[in-house]
Amino acid sequence: MAAITQIIDEAIKQLEAVSDSARLDTELLLCSVLKKERSFLHAWPEHELNQQQLKSFQEKLRQRIEGKPIAHILGERGFWSLNLNITADTLIPRPDTERLVELALDIIPENTQWKILDLGTGTGAIALSLAKEKPNCFITATDQSSAALDIAKQNAIINHISNIEFIQSDWFAELENKQFDMIVSNPPYIKENDPHLKQGDVRFEPLSALTSGADGLNDIRRIIRDSLEYLKKSGALIIEHGYDQAEEVCNLLKASNFAKVSNFNDDNDNPRVAIGYIQ
Repeated sequence: MAAITQIIDEAIKQLEAVSDSARLDTELLLCSVLKKERSFLHAWPEHELNQQQLKSFQEKLRQRIEGKPIAHILGERGFWSLNLNITADTLIPRPDTERLVELALDIIPENTQWKILDLGTGTGAIALSLAKEKPNCFITATDQSSAALDIAKQNAIINHISNIEFIQSDWFAELENKQFDMIVSNPPYIKENDPHLKQGDVRFEPLSALTSGADGLNDIRRIIRDSLEYLKKSGALIIEHGYDQAEEVCNLLKASNFAKVSNFNDDNDNPRVAIGYIQ
């Protein structure tokens, strides 16, 4: 029999070579096996795992040592105030994207009935966060992947969110004649030859959700151009982008005659979100 404190110490040593968050990874894996909160690990460090629990933990640890993302091992990820199911068909929601949600919520008036579009919804992280925080609004969430939409629909059910619809669409292709007060998107924005694609968690994620042409801006260009047709007057377009793309994205917005163009940093103080308004 092995105690929690011993298991954590040994697992951290094994994970330090492959993870920047070895302790957190270990604790999350252990909690999934024990079906307990992380506070339990600190309150009961001498608690011993039975043989079945230890075997399950060791298998999960092996997968993490091989590089498999924690979210894929656990099948879930926390985002904003939600718990989301995750599969290899979707991008793993990042904390950076919560900045986009925060900025969108700052713009949406209280008790409004805005219609909001989330392009490339993936797990539904952005769309469901906005729908939960703004129950009087109605969210349309699109993705070209039917597998991703299935996960997003599951996440809506799990989180008891109903003021949302899901449409399979290549960006705006299936949204003819629809108008929105706000459009939000975390589109693919990594360069196709970026060396980071061969590192870390992104190795296990769908390339179609990550890359967008030689400069990473192909999809952002399309979204900015086509949003003009789908935004109401004074409507806002909010786009997440790479840390080194702020100037280019803002210039693209200005070139399409968006007004009050601005850029905002994430919690790591990197430029991350661009906003423009229809005049």
